[in-house]
Amino acid sequence: MSIRLGNSCMNCEKFDKNFCRQHDVSVGHQHTCDSFHMREAIKNEPNCLNCQRYQGPTCANPQKAAPGMLCNHWAPTASA
Repeated sequence: MSIRLGNSCMNCEKFDKNFCRQHDVSVGHQHTCDSFHMREAIKNEPNCLNCQRYQGPTCANPQKAAPGMLCNHWAPTASA
């Protein structure tokens, strides 16, 4: 399975807190438009602190898991 960064409003430089500054309208991850401009850089720092398994029963390495570490079982936390 290939995973790619999509052309969604959340990855657009005009997106700010569920709001499109280009069109003055509320938007979410399912939206995009023809005026889409990808952010130059997206913060992507996967580690134990933003893993949904951290300190939970499905953590693959509960004795070793710590802030700043990453394992091959990492699962991103849902964005709120």
